[in-house]
Amino acid sequence: MNRTNILEYLEHTAGRFRYRTAVECNDEELTWDELAVMARRIGSGISRRVRTGSPVPVMMEKSPLMLAVMLGAVYAGCFYVPVNPDNPPERLMKIFHLLEPEILVTDRKTAELSGREDIRVFAEDLVKEDADPARLAKIREQSGETDILYGIFTSGSTGTPKAVAVSHGAVIRFIRHFTEIFGITAGDVIGNQAPFDFDVSVKDIYSSLMTGAKLVLIPKEYFATPPRLLDYLCEKKVTSLTWAVSALTLISSLKGLRYRVPDRVNKVMFSGEAMPPKQLKLWREALPHTHFYNLYGPTEITCNCTYYPVVWDYEEGEKIPIGKAFPGRTVFLLDEEDLEIADPGRQGEICVAGESLARGYYRDEEQTGKRFVMYPVGGGRPRRIYRTGDLGYYDERGRLMFAGRKDFQIKHMGHRIELEEIENAMNAVQDVQRSCCVFQEKKNRIAGFYMGDAEPAEVRRDLKDKLPAYMVPAKLVRLEAMPLNKNGKTDRASLKQMG
Repeated sequence: MNRTNILEYLEHTAGRFRYRTAVECNDEELTWDELAVMARRIGSGISRRVRTGSPVPVMMEKSPLMLAVMLGAVYAGCFYVPVNPDNPPERLMKIFHLLEPEILVTDRKTAELSGREDIRVFAEDLVKEDADPARLAKIREQSGETDILYGIFTSGSTGTPKAVAVSHGAVIRFIRHFTEIFGITAGDVIGNQAPFDFDVSVKDIYSSLMTGAKLVLIPKEYFATPPRLLDYLCEKKVTSLTWAVSALTLISSLKGLRYRVPDRVNKVMFSGEAMPPKQLKLWREALPHTHFYNLYGPTEITCNCTYYPVVWDYEEGEKIPIGKAFPGRTVFLLDEEDLEIADPGRQGEICVAGESLARGYYRDEEQTGKRFVMYPVGGGRPRRIYRTGDLGYYDERGRLMFAGRKDFQIKHMGHRIELEEIENAMNAVQDVQRSCCVFQEKKNRIAGFYMGDAEPAEVRRDLKDKLPAYMVPAKLVRLEAMPLNKNGKTDRASLKQMG
């Protein structure tokens, strides 16, 4: 059946698995029927307060109730915007200024952090409202697959956050491929690591919604204690992990897999950063029968555009390919003259065409026009593409390799330098678990941070053997743990201020 609204999948799944658990977090859980009923009540309440097509920011800690609120916003003919309560006040102010929302849905636990009492509505009150089936049916009749489903904020180069607007149709088409390729079914238990304002969670939420798999939300504080996290994964019988690289390596680098192995996990999809081969090997040794996949893609193309099944161990210093395009996508490289690159070894900007591109940046036509452009892919008629700002190249076997961000490319001592190249060399040093390099502009130096038992002098000596002198970090700092931002990625901004 050709469904064009994500709620059709919720209703179909709720009809099939009415009394099975849809989502749980610790001792709080909702069945599929309860989730659908709650979302309709909330949606009716929201529709009485805002116009269709409006953004509905939802500022709560992730929970089954927050999921019901997000789906409720969709029932109201609106689109939801997850807002992390950990955002500093200045960033919240910028987010609300861009959205100009009519309401802000929050809960009593986080309400004071919003600073927007004028538009605040409590989720606990919306749940108590009566559902209005006729009202919701009328809204649905006017809906289409190009309607915005959600907005997710990403950082902007100017310091102002950008809201990536993604449609129902884009999510439906991507998740269909995602669940089919990775074999996600109603029998799976999805362990959700990412906060809801990070697009990795989109794969968890809608894979569950479209298949009936149980969604287990993992509280963020569990990631501070790997044994507690592993106990939780085992207790909940989690089978599928779609996690940021930093979350996986947090467990392996702190020797958590020696404590306990989540042996029901049969598939692991990782993304967000380059996976250190040393850490991936630890996971593959612990879970020898599990399928591992390297995923790549920015928020603007709906989660991911390429995937690569990892079928053997990579040596330190080797890069793991980012693989081939998902069905319905075309992924290609452009050089500095905007010509397509076909030969191996030449770096170019990774660009994406085809289905599931975002609609653009909400209320930001200038940035949308810069990144979403028309291009004659393969010499054919011009098509809408997204320029990722990431660099890549084809290896000798024609596999696409990630080569870092354009904005991680620096010029230092007269040389153009990719910081990821230095990190790759550091990760290959014996007794270095993982690393991150930043350029500290104020001190005009490259600083390298790493986890592991190696002494800074040993790391420096090894790097001098692998890199030109101008690429060896002037400052090397050993850390007990890498600082992480709210999305579970290495906090490069924090590292720039260290040392």
